[in-house]
Amino acid sequence: MTAAPILLEGLEKRWYQRRGARIRCFEGGVGPPLLLLHGFGGAAWNFSELAPLLAGRRLIIPDLPGHGGSSPLPAPSVAGFADVLTAIVEEPVDVVGHSMGGVVALRLAERYPLLVRRLVLAAAAGISSSTRLAEITIALAGLVQPGRIAGRRVGGVARSRLLRKLVFGSFEVSNPAVLTERAVHGFLRGPTMHTDAIGAGLALAADDPRIDLDRVRCPVLVLWGARDRQVPLADGFEYARRLRAPLRVIADCGHLLIGERPEVCARAVLAFTDSR
Repeated sequence: MTAAPILLEGLEKRWYQRRGARIRCFEGGVGPPLLLLHGFGGAAWNFSELAPLLAGRRLIIPDLPGHGGSSPLPAPSVAGFADVLTAIVEEPVDVVGHSMGGVVALRLAERYPLLVRRLVLAAAAGISSSTRLAEITIALAGLVQPGRIAGRRVGGVARSRLLRKLVFGSFEVSNPAVLTERAVHGFLRGPTMHTDAIGAGLALAADDPRIDLDRVRCPVLVLWGARDRQVPLADGFEYARRLRAPLRVIADCGHLLIGERPEVCARAVLAFTDSR
């Protein structure tokens, strides 16, 4: 049996307490601080492919409340998730938010403008996810938790091209064959630990960040997969238009761009956060 790959190697695990939740966070590296926020149903481990490529940055990668090793908020909300991050971040940071993490990042920038220097929205939720249909879909996903089911067989999924296609091919990525074994473990290990996927999903569905986008003052880069079937590229265009932000589209890439095309994502993040 092949040993499971080490995820977020070289980063130290730390714990924080805020708003009744205990938050697990992975931190390490030297340089300007960069906060990475995962999506709904994910965990800090989602960045296992991207993190090693972000050289020259001090990385801060939490499990959001109810996800991975973090306990849930007593009353989950996207604004509450953003508030929790203030226990972790004590100085201005650049932020990368993937999917739901993008909505949390927008709320952080809106509520605590002095904390966010630059923001990368990577296939950010918040537009399509705030519809009634999306609320029903997210609630069902939180109830069934397909990621938890697949996570119990993560070793087999990582080693089998067929299983990778079954798990990731219909909705998550453009080409499951490009996912490394570490990427598969990074996406599937977290759901086996989740404590409040339903609460987080309903909080996401209830939040429409467009209402307050005019309060986001920091520079923003919108980063999207051209073949994202979960959060459509049209949402990326709307974010770019409303935020007056550049949009970078990654060809032949789906929703999990941070694991499917980590090199391209890393180059975009570093170039944008270096342009002071």
